[in-house]
This record gives sequence, C-alpha cells and structure tokens, in this order.
Amino acid sequence: MSGTPTVHLQQVQDYQFDIGFGPELPLLRGDEPPPLGQGQGPTPVQLLAAAVGNCLSDSLLFALRKFKQQPEPIQASVTADVGRNADGRTRVLGLDVTLTLGVPTAQLEHLDRVLATFEAYCTVTQSVAGAIPVTLQVKDSDGALLK
Repeated sequence: MSGTPTVHLQQVQDYQFDIGFGPELPLLRGDEPPPLGQGQGPTPVQLLAAAVGNCLSDSLLFALRKFKQQPEPIQASVTADVGRNADGRTRVLGLDVTLTLGVPTAQLEHLDRVLATFEAYCTVTQSVAGAIPVTLQVKDSDGALLK
C-alpha cells in the first residue's frame, strides 16, 4: 500500500461521527459508549484494535499465499488494555492479538518461515508498536499454539 490514504469524519451529534473512506465505500458511524455517547458504533479504541487485527491478518494471509498455501478462514481477536498512564490519563496500554488459522498446521507448508517474518510487514502494527505494546499469538484450527 502506498500513497496518502485519507478518511473524512463528520459529526452527526454529540460523540457520533460518520467516517468516510471514499466514495466507493459505505460510511461507518463511530461513537463513544454511555455516558458520553450512545454506543451506536465502534469506539476509537475498537477501531484501533480492528486496524491492528486486520493488518496482521492480511499480512499473515499474504505471506502464506506467497507459498501457495490456503489458511482460510483466518480469524482475529484483539483485546485492548485500556487504563491510566503515569500522568493519570486514559490510554491504550497494550493490545493482545490472537490469530487463528482456518486449517490444522499439517495442511500448511513453510509455516515456520512465514511465522518468523509476517509481522514485520504489517504496516499498522509496526507503526503503533513503538507506542503501544502488541502481543501476538497464532494458533491453528485445532487450537495448537504456533507462535
């Protein structure tokens, strides 16, 4: 991916914003949970977690497909640890990511090589990891821990 991606946000009311990703894509409504907002859409923290999980999933899929492997369907779960920093301000203190492949390990070749390198190609994770610790686990469809 290259270029300069731009998103546009338009306030609807209170903490609700419609987020536009371009004319070809539907708007996404973001919101804060009560008592600030009405919980009518994902929060900024959820969007950050989704971006990290999506990017890691894409990177893993791309790396496996380079070796003509079919790991689908990949699932991702991302938990954001939100708490107070040393200054007492609310921050994302960490992101815990679990990627689960859609097949058992035995069906995939070159998995060790892929698992050793795919994270380095994840644009979003590598961009935020300097400020937010990201821990990652990768499992196969049988639940075996691969990374």
